[in-house]
Amino acid sequence: MVKLHVKRKDESQFLYDTSVTSTVDDVIIDVTAIYNGRLKVTRVCSELEELAQHGTLLPPNMAGLADEQVCELRLVDEWGEKCVPSGGWTFHKDPLGRRNGRQPGEKMRDVVDKTVAEARAIVSKKQIQADVCLTQRAVQSALDILRGAVMIMYPMGLPPHETIRLELENSEDLTGTQASLEVLDAALAQLWFSGRELQRGKLIGDYVGRNEKTKVVVKLQSRGQGPPAREPLLCEEEQKQLMLHAYRRQEQLKKLDQDNDDSYLDSAWADSSSLKKSFQGLSNISWRPK
Repeated sequence: MVKLHVKRKDESQFLYDTSVTSTVDDVIIDVTAIYNGRLKVTRVCSELEELAQHGTLLPPNMAGLADEQVCELRLVDEWGEKCVPSGGWTFHKDPLGRRNGRQPGEKMRDVVDKTVAEARAIVSKKQIQADVCLTQRAVQSALDILRGAVMIMYPMGLPPHETIRLELENSEDLTGTQASLEVLDAALAQLWFSGRELQRGKLIGDYVGRNEKTKVVVKLQSRGQGPPAREPLLCEEEQKQLMLHAYRRQEQLKKLDQDNDDSYLDSAWADSSSLKKSFQGLSNISWRPK
């Protein structure tokens, strides 16, 4: 199988297994889905941690309002009364004013911590060092275990405006958010290899050759962004080693220059006529004007 080391800009993302007979179209669609899925897992994990600390989201008409404003407008979080975490809750005010402050119990928070750690490990970039390839099935399994933790904590379900629920139902609206700039449209996505765009309609083997045991670096781009920057000839570790070698060589040259210094010739012991001068009484004579 051909192994693709997928990067976005200069940042490594994941490894992906394909074949020289796979079409570029299928690979782009699959790689883009995995990339967007990793982003979704990251977003859900972050929101789930907030849920475990400060309870469910307030309705949109209450989010960000001070307590005095809520009382003055006589607003009520009806979904907060319906969606109560298993095992009870304690009040922990959200400093951002996004959530109702009904923090689940310690046992439920432990469940969330373990689940989030497991989900993040599945899509972690550390899988690259472990030489583990990522698939859509693996990304979906990470989302499934996050969904399971939510069901354990809130068996009655989450409010319809809760971000986590929208993410898990694939009905989230990222318009106007930073996350919307990171998500890629599969129809506009491109793969680049060795400074060349992998053209749709062709095979992977048309670019990487016919050897199935090949590992190459490809970069994921969106149409209109232009070609990505080329990969450096040396990796970061190789650059460090090269600089270290140059420094050591420089120090060696300095030491050799010191060893070749002939200033010792000015010393008395190096004077070839010092014995003659001592016999003639001419040593240690200093001259000064009267």
